[in-house]
Amino acid sequence: MFESLQDRLGSILNGLTGRGALSEADVSAALREVRRALLEADVALEVVRQFTDKVREKAVGAAVLKSIKPGQMVVKIVHDELIDMLGSEGVGIDLNAVAPVVIMMVGLQGSGKTTTTGKIALRLTSRDKKKVLMASLDTRRPAAQEQLRQLGVQTGVDTLPVIAGQSPTDIAARAVQAAKLGGHDIVILDTAGRTHIDEPLMIEMAEIKRKSNPHEILLVADALTGQDAVNLARNFDERVGITGLVLTRMDGDGRGGAALSMRAVTGKPIKLIGVGEKMTELEEFHPRRVADRILGMGDIISLVEKAAENIDAEKAAAMAAKMKTGKFDLNDLADQLRQMQSLGGMGGIMGMMPGMGGMKDKMASAGLDDRMFGRHLAIISSMTKAERANPDMLKHSRKKRIAAGSGTDASDINKLLKMHRQMADMMKMMGGKKGGGMMKQMMGGLAGKMGLGGMGGMGGMPDLSKMDPKQLEALQKQAEAAGLGKGMPGMGSGMGGGGLPGLGGGMKLPGLGGLTGLPGLPKKK
Repeated sequence: MFESLQDRLGSILNGLTGRGALSEADVSAALREVRRALLEADVALEVVRQFTDKVREKAVGAAVLKSIKPGQMVVKIVHDELIDMLGSEGVGIDLNAVAPVVIMMVGLQGSGKTTTTGKIALRLTSRDKKKVLMASLDTRRPAAQEQLRQLGVQTGVDTLPVIAGQSPTDIAARAVQAAKLGGHDIVILDTAGRTHIDEPLMIEMAEIKRKSNPHEILLVADALTGQDAVNLARNFDERVGITGLVLTRMDGDGRGGAALSMRAVTGKPIKLIGVGEKMTELEEFHPRRVADRILGMGDIISLVEKAAENIDAEKAAAMAAKMKTGKFDLNDLADQLRQMQSLGGMGGIMGMMPGMGGMKDKMASAGLDDRMFGRHLAIISSMTKAERANPDMLKHSRKKRIAAGSGTDASDINKLLKMHRQMADMMKMMGGKKGGGMMKQMMGGLAGKMGLGGMGGMGGMPDLSKMDPKQLEALQKQAEAAGLGKGMPGMGSGMGGGGLPGLGGGMKLPGLGGLTGLPGLPKKK
């Protein structure tokens, strides 16, 4: 999502932050590049003009150009304007109305209305504990009503029985009546689409709206629509009156200009985004988090939320207890790999880590991508229970059998075993009796030198959110001197030097054992 825009804007703004002083010409040149990057990302021309004009107006003032760090001030202005363009706050589906709340789905054919209807119904059922009824008003597309019925069976959501020969408006009226009689909280109307906007479509939408009196009218649009997204959103808003947007296939579009354009043109909030084919792959749209991600600042909050949703807390606690004893077999490694896949794989996690967005390509070129996870899981699955529990018993003949069963070769198996040995050794070190291993001693030593005293939690890890900037700077220098590398969490450039709000210093994804637990990461030389 927004990969190409993130890369372009990142390189442009890095050029500004690296300079000690900026002139108006420097800012203008950078804004020309920003304008080009937005146009290439399929953002509408009128929206790009408004955006660059607002940024220029604020960035060229004397207060910015003569400030101590003018580059970072310009980045902040771009960040704030991006948030303003995307909508200041995230807005969910409004359910504050008398039951049954009617939600009407509109959009062009092929934009993903029917699938999105099923996804929203599942989300409202599982998260909000609502009783939902889905009704297909698409009498033109072959098997459209059957498709929604199948989705209902798949998600366990009620669907309106199909009666042949009924018009869309009659079905809408029957759906609302059935929802009232069935005690449903919400009824979702999946309307018909066309390959393009035409008069009969708009007349039908207006008639369904009059008949069903929907509380929410959601325009479902494909993120791949490109420049035409503006016309689509404007036409539906003028003729039908939409209350929000749902963008589908956001995972498949590296540009994502439709998201920036449609919100800016209609003024209506983007409420949800489809990020995959699975019925659970529907997310709320948070403008601030998306702006952070576009500018390479990461999205730790979404990553933690995703971890909380996808990782079984009891399983994670059992894994942590096992690791403390220093035991770590191939079953545990497979669990770690599956958990990372559920969080979006290596690329997904890196994209959400502050300052790590640029690492994705480097890691992929080094062979550390999601395909590697798949190969490793295939290898582990081809082993017997005894082999998974005791990898030392894997000799040449066993490796040959496993390679044939998993479609890999002996070198892949050796790489996996080497990675497992490194992680197992690390677990023994961290879980050893000698006071939590090196990490506690190292962080305790740094803290002692800076006069921070005894710090509890996470084996002596200081709470970065409670330190002042001078202490953070001192800690970073100490860390670099100790060979820990630059950019400790919460202290990355452009983050304001105060840690991530509300997360404290000891943030750690449950069950993933911190960044040291990322399998296959090469050691720094």
